[in-house]
Amino acid sequence: MSDNTTHDPILAAITFDANGLVPAIAQQHDTGEVLMMAWMNRESVAETLATGRVCYFSRSRGKLWRKGESSGQQQSLKELRLDCDGDTILLLVDQLGVACHTGRRDCFFRAARDGALVEIAQPLIDPDALYGHGHKHG
Repeated sequence: MSDNTTHDPILAAITFDANGLVPAIAQQHDTGEVLMMAWMNRESVAETLATGRVCYFSRSRGKLWRKGESSGQQQSLKELRLDCDGDTILLLVDQLGVACHTGRRDCFFRAARDGALVEIAQPLIDPDALYGHGHKHG
């Protein structure tokens, strides 16, 4: 990882919450498809900017989560954008394969229709093939 001081102005502009986290939305850079939402901390933002490979912070595991490290479904950063308040990050990415741990292209596969949630996308890959048996998303 390169010297993080290069990214200090960017990190200083981000408003992290009381837990040191900021929500990050991943969007496919060329199609506009919204892929997922996850959390980042200062270290994961710095690593993402330094390496060009998206890194999140797993709240359940309490550690950095490098997207695709266990599934191979990596996200390459094309551009990081910050909203007007500095409290939400938009990551324009190139998603290799599927973004969702369920094996679907994106995490937003349930739609509210006629008073019920309806699955509008089927898995493209068996989650067991991505993570092995007994994997729990964090």
